[in-house]
Amino acid sequence: MKSNKKNKEYNFFNKLSEEWWDENGKFGILHKIRPLRIEYILQQLNNKKVKNLKILDIGCGGGLVSESLSKLGAVVTGIDFAENNIRVAKQHSAKLGLKIDYKIGDIEKIKLKKNFDVIIAFEVLEHLNDWKKFLNQIKNNLNKNGIFIISTINRNLLSKYTAIFIAENLLRWIPKGTHDYNKFIKPNEIIDNFKNTDLIFNDLTGLVYDPTELRWRLSKNTMINYFCSFKKT
Repeated sequence: MKSNKKNKEYNFFNKLSEEWWDENGKFGILHKIRPLRIEYILQQLNNKKVKNLKILDIGCGGGLVSESLSKLGAVVTGIDFAENNIRVAKQHSAKLGLKIDYKIGDIEKIKLKKNFDVIIAFEVLEHLNDWKKFLNQIKNNLNKNGIFIISTINRNLLSKYTAIFIAENLLRWIPKGTHDYNKFIKPNEIIDNFKNTDLIFNDLTGLVYDPTELRWRLSKNTMINYFCSFKKT
């Protein structure tokens, strides 16, 4: 990231750090979709137990997903560039007696010395300046037969209207200014990025809000939010 862009993102998320574990706060939506995130991870692992699997949670924030995976027995490493996010994550996991290796670092530059069985990057790519460079670098930290799972936002008029106008400005589901439409990414752009590499496309699944049932669910509809996974050969 350019320094001014980086500082803007850093300050934005650093100021919100105390909100991470408030289910009715500004990150409340992440609490609602957390079970679906874990469900998707387990699906991509063919519902195998995650106990003792080494999992890297990139852009871990306050540790919502990291803690859920740790409770299932995974050996979790969480990385975030916002110092206050990591502070909150460490404090909360310590209260529960969870052993999670939290690290502060610029995820676009960080170089890790160990590999992982699973790498997840949830709602991260749309905040990066060069997501392709990041993906092509971090995939080298994935073990053979490991799973790489990404979630982000599609780029089209519907996603712009829903993720920014409705989610940020109208319903205030997420803090205003969270997203930049120009950084949204079409699924095929991620899939094409890994063509002719050692990562094989595995799955594409949408995440949608069902207003009739007032709940989030996994779906074939990938027009707005979506997950995609890859397996290393």
